[in-house]
Amino acid sequence: MAELSKYQQKIVKNYYDNLDTALLQRLGEQVTDLYLAAGKKREKLWASIVASLGKLGVPESRIAHLTAKDDARLLATLLQELLAKD
Repeated sequence: MAELSKYQQKIVKNYYDNLDTALLQRLGEQVTDLYLAAGKKREKLWASIVASLGKLGVPESRIAHLTAKDDARLLATLLQELLAKD
């Protein structure tokens, strides 16, 4: 594997420094999509949401509760909590 230039190292560092912000923004978009989704699209969206929540460090018990309820409002409430912490 080739060594990264200083410019490339800076890009990678900035990506990981801002990863939480990007994940929160994506989660906000997913909440909006969840309100409109139905059927298989909704199931796929929940799988993506679960992955995002895991990367954000949300406890598994809370993720399981959200998926069991399948309620976009609960997810929006969690997003507000996460944004308040950030």
